[in-house]
Amino acid sequence: MAESNFVDYVKIYCRSGKGGRGSTHMRREKYVPNGGPDGGDGGRGGHVILRGNRNYWTLLHLKYERHVFAGHGESGGKSRSFGRDGADKVIEVPCGTVVFNAETGEYICDVTDHGQEVMLLKGGRGGLGNTHFKTATRQAPRFAQPSEPMQELTVIMELKLLADVGLVGFPNAGKSTLLSVVSAARPKIANYPFTTLEPNLGIVSYCGGKSFVIADIPGIIEGASEGKGLGLRFLRHIERNSLLLFMVPADSDDIKKEYEILLNELATFNPEMLDKQRVLAITKSDMLDEELIEQMTPLLPENIPFIFISSITGMGITELKDILWEELNKESNRIKPSAIIHRPKDIAKLQDELKEIGEDGDFTYEAETEEDEEDFDYEYEEEDWEEE
Repeated sequence: MAESNFVDYVKIYCRSGKGGRGSTHMRREKYVPNGGPDGGDGGRGGHVILRGNRNYWTLLHLKYERHVFAGHGESGGKSRSFGRDGADKVIEVPCGTVVFNAETGEYICDVTDHGQEVMLLKGGRGGLGNTHFKTATRQAPRFAQPSEPMQELTVIMELKLLADVGLVGFPNAGKSTLLSVVSAARPKIANYPFTTLEPNLGIVSYCGGKSFVIADIPGIIEGASEGKGLGLRFLRHIERNSLLLFMVPADSDDIKKEYEILLNELATFNPEMLDKQRVLAITKSDMLDEELIEQMTPLLPENIPFIFISSITGMGITELKDILWEELNKESNRIKPSAIIHRPKDIAKLQDELKEIGEDGDFTYEAETEEDEEDFDYEYEEEDWEEE
């Protein structure tokens, strides 16, 4: 089976650059009897920076980039020549990427906007040349400041799709069909469970040039929060949605019970999902007549907007758009991604997830040259960094 192009989980070893050493050069020129120190400063090491990019919608471009290195700073030279700064390494990520420490599970940062930059690792500061340590009583210092070392970190990048409306339902509830009707998206549609194996996004055009984004999440089954089916892997994408559209087919044995099962799975995965506004759509309603609809209405869940729709005949589609737009524009329903609280990852559970998607390999890095393992003998205190 061909590998999916939708990748929402990657593990990467990142390393910033170390700074360059300060120079200990002494000025020795003809016709300059009183030389002295003229060593330049070392350049700083390169940073590792995350940048949001709306042109990416998966982490596929990072799946095989196991190691990310920034450039090292160059050492200072004579005549107070400064060393060149190390090249920064910018990692482009899709908007909605959350970063965790792979060792501890600790939340590090969240990239939600296009062009947003977050410094993941800071490059080492370059050392000061010996010219900085020249004083009236120490006119020929033969030492310079070493550089600050590089930083390294293994991170987990997790993508959570940014969408206004998330479609929640059991397999074959009609989610993909609805998405294909209300937007230009063309998800795979077939008459068997788990047709959708990866989330799909669609932009819904509304009156007056307005629009909103719908996310089709792969079908959830009972026990998905415990790892059954495909739901566990994709439930995280629902956390970003401002509104949840629950979809239950009209031929279901008990519509209210199915809705409660879906709600329970979301609550088990993340209790905060219960705070989101919800709308219920009874799909495949073209098989119902007005009398059956009247009989079914009292049996539906209370305190939640509901509507009978049919993606095949177009029944209730316009009214559904009206309901979704009205709910999305309620002041209490506007959720900013930056306001979402990310809890630390459970390490045991994280390792299980990595094994499931084949991201549990060895990410350690061994130095290939002696320069990479170079240690500095000069010991300094924090005040040594204060420029004189």
